Amino acid sequence: MNAENTELQAEPTDIANNKGMAILGYILFFIPLLAAKQSRFAMYHANQGLILFLALVAINIVSTIIPVIGWLLIGPLANLALFILAILGIVNAAGGKCKPLPLIGGFKLIHH
Repeated sequence: MNAENTELQAEPTDIANNKGMAILGYILFFIPLLAAKQSRFAMYHANQGLILFLALVAINIVSTIIPVIGWLLIGPLANLALFILAILGIVNAAGGKCKPLPLIGGFKLIHH
């Protein structure tokens, strides 16, 4: 994993042609990997979606292992926070921005 907090500069034509794929990256991160692998913009948002998905899986595993406080406090609050991050990512993608998500957006698993 590579932590970086700089914005990617994507080409305007890439952004215009792949906004839909970038938005889908936050819902099903693998769709841009299959349908728009030539797009740096879509790959950037697919990476953000993958990091979000992995964080969601990790949080839900941890919150189910920890009895009561995990089930009633950690799980719901963490899932709400990740949902808000997903909405923020979708807004960034729709606006044509490659801005990293707070806390988790600096990690790079997919090269773009």
